[in-house]
Amino acid sequence: MAWKTLDDIDMAGKIVLTRVDLNVPVDDGRVADATRIERIVPTVRDILDRGGKPVLLAHFGRPKGKPNPDYSLTVVREPLAEALGVPVTFHPDCIGAEARATVEEMREGEVVLLENTRFHAGEEANDAGFAEELAKMGDIYVNDAFSAAHRAHASTEGLARRLPSAAGRLMEAELSALEKALGSPERPVVAIVGGAKVSTKLDLLANLVRKVDHLVIGGGMANTFLAAEGIDVGRSLAEHEMASTVRKIMAAADEAACEILLPVDVVVAHELKPGVETRVVSADACPADQMILDAGPRTIDKITAILAEARTLIWNGPVGAFETTPFDAATVAAAQKAAELTKAGHLISVAGGGDTVAALNRAGVTDDFTYVSSAGGAFLEWMEGKTLPGVAALGG
Repeated sequence: MAWKTLDDIDMAGKIVLTRVDLNVPVDDGRVADATRIERIVPTVRDILDRGGKPVLLAHFGRPKGKPNPDYSLTVVREPLAEALGVPVTFHPDCIGAEARATVEEMREGEVVLLENTRFHAGEEANDAGFAEELAKMGDIYVNDAFSAAHRAHASTEGLARRLPSAAGRLMEAELSALEKALGSPERPVVAIVGGAKVSTKLDLLANLVRKVDHLVIGGGMANTFLAAEGIDVGRSLAEHEMASTVRKIMAAADEAACEILLPVDVVVAHELKPGVETRVVSADACPADQMILDAGPRTIDKITAILAEARTLIWNGPVGAFETTPFDAATVAAAQKAAELTKAGHLISVAGGGDTVAALNRAGVTDDFTYVSSAGGAFLEWMEGKTLPGVAALGG
């Protein structure tokens, strides 16, 4: 799909409504992690450098369509101004005559931040009237919030239909990375999919088996696959009721010539806690009173061998219970191998999802991947092959 970027639109003297992701974690009234703020800086600075006047639109939390001081964007104004290095004016609404007056009074080099779009029920309903009110605020629309692109909201989809529109730098980078990973990838393509439950990733698995050459299954999901093959997984986390569904996925993979890699050996223990006694056993030899908590060394060797032959990697979900040492070994080993291959120019590596980002951070390799998406639901829906309304509207 073709979409315009900041390079395609004349912004000089124009008010640029810029949808950004400022849904940051807050602790005791202070921003606890400014990563999402830092990621929008290139877009805002570029608009300023091109003579545009950036007016930022964002949601924060779930205020359920009405004003709630607990979800006010005032909390991000100071860290936003610090990150941008320019003054940021805050207005306590995102529509209305007073908000428009604040915007019209903007000086060159200044940024305006409008209050939480979700303080209005029309935002999540994608109400035409609310979208029209937002559109009155500016001349151009830029979407830099891929993380919200899977929602057909007024500030993500409705506005793009009403003003000349473009993707911001973060959105552009995300879409380019995703296109390289699944749209027109270099082959072989490997997907690593982990996490607790198969039931939450059915659409994802159904799409991937048709798109990738190798599908590595990890985490609790791998236990469900093993159980579906008739293997006793002891007290491991597994969805035994998903057995018939898993067998259909495996049949679809066979038909599409997609190789599914399941653990051949596993790390087991009586409980999930640090310092617990562990054993490595074959995947089909989990003791009845123990649980599988990570992939074993032979499985790690198989994963790294597949990665060594791959040209493209897509990763969503850890391979084991990575939050607890020593059950992070397989995830860390795979992440470090992928990072090594990426740095050597042999692999395009794209990863996303909250647990995945945390796992890559734990392995110390986040900056070495080709692209790591901070978007959760949007990244997952893209991997599932679904159309993202906020992206589709930019191409309309």
